Amino acid sequence: MTRFATALTCALLASSSLCFAAERPTATASERLWYGAAWYPEQWQSKDWEKDLTLMEEAGVNVVRIGEFAWSSIEPEEGRYDFSWMDQAIRKAERHHIKVVIGTPTDTPPAWLTQKYPEVLRIDGNGQRAEHGGRRQFSYASPLYRKFCREIVAKMAARYGRDPNVIGWQIDNELTDDSLDPETRKMFQDFLKQRYGSLDKLNQAWSTAYWSQTYSDWSQIPLTAKAGNPGLMLERKHFVTATWRSYVDNQIDVLRKTVAPGQFITTNVGGLAWTDNWDHYEINRPMDIASWDPYVGQGHLNAVDHAFLSDFVRGWKRQNFWVMETQPGFVNWAPVNNALAPGEVRAMTWESIGHGADAVLFWQWRAALNGQEQYHGTLVGPDGDPVPLYSEFTEIGRELQKASALLAGTTPRSDVAILTSYDSRWALDFQPHSAAFDQKKVFLDYYAPIQAQTHAVDIVEATAPLADYKIVFAPQLNVISEDLAKHLSDYVRNGGTLVLGPRSGMKDEFNRLNVQRQPGPLVGLLGGRVEQFYALDETLTVSGKAGHGTAAAWGEALSAKSPDADVILSFGKNRTWLSEKPAALSRKVGKGKIVYLGVLLDPELMRQFVGEQIKSAKVAASWSGVVPDGVEILRRSGKEKDAVIVINHNAAATKISLPEPMRDALHDNNELHELSLPGQGVAVLETSHAD
Repeated sequence: MTRFATALTCALLASSSLCFAAERPTATASERLWYGAAWYPEQWQSKDWEKDLTLMEEAGVNVVRIGEFAWSSIEPEEGRYDFSWMDQAIRKAERHHIKVVIGTPTDTPPAWLTQKYPEVLRIDGNGQRAEHGGRRQFSYASPLYRKFCREIVAKMAARYGRDPNVIGWQIDNELTDDSLDPETRKMFQDFLKQRYGSLDKLNQAWSTAYWSQTYSDWSQIPLTAKAGNPGLMLERKHFVTATWRSYVDNQIDVLRKTVAPGQFITTNVGGLAWTDNWDHYEINRPMDIASWDPYVGQGHLNAVDHAFLSDFVRGWKRQNFWVMETQPGFVNWAPVNNALAPGEVRAMTWESIGHGADAVLFWQWRAALNGQEQYHGTLVGPDGDPVPLYSEFTEIGRELQKASALLAGTTPRSDVAILTSYDSRWALDFQPHSAAFDQKKVFLDYYAPIQAQTHAVDIVEATAPLADYKIVFAPQLNVISEDLAKHLSDYVRNGGTLVLGPRSGMKDEFNRLNVQRQPGPLVGLLGGRVEQFYALDETLTVSGKAGHGTAAAWGEALSAKSPDADVILSFGKNRTWLSEKPAALSRKVGKGKIVYLGVLLDPELMRQFVGEQIKSAKVAASWSGVVPDGVEILRRSGKEKDAVIVINHNAAATKISLPEPMRDALHDNNELHELSLPGQGVAVLETSHAD
């Protein structure tokens, strides 16, 4: 999507009101930590609200989210609105010192709307029209549905846009499903017409002579979820992103015109933040803050995975974010809905904050009497009395109150970045070539040792500004255009270190094979190229200056074309085409360096490889002391502030020697030289050094 200008998108879909809203710069960190839950007062009698809010206040709650599924309660019939219950709920929350985030209710259209206007319902890949009774049953491209969305959002904005107890707006809820109806297909064809200008250019870009796919009329181009021409599939993803972007812009336009500047706007991304139905960077560009909904589901907290995703979310806007929903013990949608162990919810909350969350809200406060999520974990039962997790929830709330002043206005900072690209992710999704090549695992293979050695990693899109980073890793940058190649080359020549992983630069921006072979337009910078790539069905040995170990799942045979391109890893002798071939190259260029690693390494060799690159780039860890296995060190810095969050993810207690005296923000600011943490224990420390 980054190739498409805002003006172009507005022009091509103006007839459907599908155009982008302007972005607005915002602060990078909150003036306090926020803590709360999703609260649905419309589901309960008003006499129950006081009990809810009293328990919230006692637990340290200072914000609730309301309204996101309440369309039928706000507009019970077309054109008739009832805000009396919401007015009362906001005022009662205010009396308990609890602020409100309002969710626009457009994820769940009321029955009167879908009955009277069935054309707003989405159509899936099997041609089936959705029915009422769930959520997300609307077509995201429908101009008629968007009209109803604008109307109800306008009414809500006029009523609460200047309310001092309302601090923000959440647009919709977990954008997910697109539609394959005929009207949306025509929009897709118009999108392509504006993108390419002529069918000749489209046919050339997509190489449609292959299998006689050549189009002679725009109406011939399908809109389908099925596999097909890689160029068409990539453009479909661009269209889905542009359509969801214009869907949220449709509501942002209304809110921006009405609400107070201090009320933020966001949209919460579902708990599977790694999914790539659309480009998360593009959807979040017009938002004031990014927000997401982390859930564990079955099993227990995977600290590395949650840390990785949290840093990924922080990178959407390169600033702190909100956790708009998270798991209160257990869910109801996993194969086995086990509860997190005592202490895990607390550890997960503090891990979110350590990676840049300024707010953590749980879903949901009270168990609903009926509906599809009756079994989902909550903080109080259907009778309004606390469930066992409430005591841990309260402990977290009290800790956040103690640490809020220290952590307010701070954010994680790093000299190291990992680059992502949705075009690359989509291209690899379309043609993985090996079931063993798991994209998320590849990223985690890089992330885990980088995080362990530096304690701070930024994850940003490949087109982001890179000058402030000493080293950037691009684990699988499959699509590299000429423009992106220049961006990366400039970074290297100006002193940065760029580490490319396997499959880099295979494709151009149209999802065509780059004629230079890998890494495409960076072949000249590397002074070498990939001669052939191979999906591996066996483990091979590799060795060289970068270390000794094994490679599996994927391997590439490289060749050095420039005399100063250094072979730092080679395959051992084996029975494959990779026998004794170079597996990794390194070359100094200008003031910087480029490295190409053409294999997926075993964990120990990967740790060594990453460590050597970090050391060569002169990156200093944010923590100079020894860190035991299973202990996570997270630093947040701000103006004249420096805070460290330490989490023991182990079941057993541990001791940590501090590299300098620090004050314990959770226990009367006692000065510590050594830290003792129980299993799942957390400490928030203030260093003696100002930023």
